[in-house]
Amino acid sequence: MAMKPVEKIAPLPNPATVPTMRVFIRDLVLPCSIGIHQHERLAQQRIQINVEMTCVEHPNINDDVDNVVCYATAVMGIKAVVADGHTNLVETLADRVAEVCLRDHRVLSAKVRIDKLEVFREAYSVGVEIERHRA
Repeated sequence: MAMKPVEKIAPLPNPATVPTMRVFIRDLVLPCSIGIHQHERLAQQRIQINVEMTCVEHPNINDDVDNVVCYATAVMGIKAVVADGHTNLVETLADRVAEVCLRDHRVLSAKVRIDKLEVFREAYSVGVEIERHRA
């Protein structure tokens, strides 16, 4: 059986040496089935998602959407992850959202913050913030 040739993958650019931009999504509020408690399995609760992606900047954007990381694509991916069924932990959901962001090869890192808005009456929110970098 012949082996396939190994594809050479270009090394990731160093953000300190290439122009980057940050693409962000702020305060995306969605209904979500999340939590370890029985009452959280029975009813959705509102979560708030904030994402910041550090992206390699195209040298000639030329007012062309294909030359930038599209936040609309990221929002659609995030909505799909949230709608994909029950998740026990907010940490797991944050990791899945980061994976969606890193699907675009131009995204070097993704910072994801997820707040559960309806857990404690005394607190505006509880949640987690993670940061993932392209391997």
